[in-house]
Amino acid sequence: LMLLTGLTSAAVGWQDSGWGSRATSIITVSNGGPWGDWAWPEMCPEGSYATGVSFKVEPPQGAAGDDTALNGVRLFCSPPGASGTSSAVESQSGRWGHWSEPQWCPQRGHLVGFALRVQAPQRRLLSDEVAATNARFACSDKHVLEGPGTEQGEWGIWSPLCPEAVCGIQTRQEPPGGLRTDDTALNDLRLLCCK
Repeated sequence: LMLLTGLTSAAVGWQDSGWGSRATSIITVSNGGPWGDWAWPEMCPEGSYATGVSFKVEPPQGAAGDDTALNGVRLFCSPPGASGTSSAVESQSGRWGHWSEPQWCPQRGHLVGFALRVQAPQRRLLSDEVAATNARFACSDKHVLEGPGTEQGEWGIWSPLCPEAVCGIQTRQEPPGGLRTDDTALNDLRLLCCK
């Protein structure tokens, strides 16, 4: 299992002869949460790119509840210039929440970058750790698609932009801890860029 580690917030040149032979770089942000492990990346089918996105979000659970907020991100892939979607891909997602309706880049555009809203670690007795609470995606025409996440946390800076288009996704997820544990679900995100 190849885990992509030690990446900075810049686009990193990378190519692998296996699952990601199309990937030319990976884009990241610097404000992701610290918990969990990186799941296996998932790629759009050959000849297609991410043109839309959907978000899995758990609504606020109230003062006594355990919030996880953003639990997953799903990319919708289409061939260049095509309308509609040919497939959907997602890296690992958390168990809480519901999927939003897909949002699409206008005029048959594609995704090129992203930003995360993240609650910084609280590390206080009885605090509720949440990690990633929302995400924004930049389209090739500068349109922004924003998830229905919660207001917790702060927006980080935008990732670098893919030179061409997003074609894959990798998430950092904290697995469920069971009763009386503080779960965070999605902590961080990486997108893979293709020509």
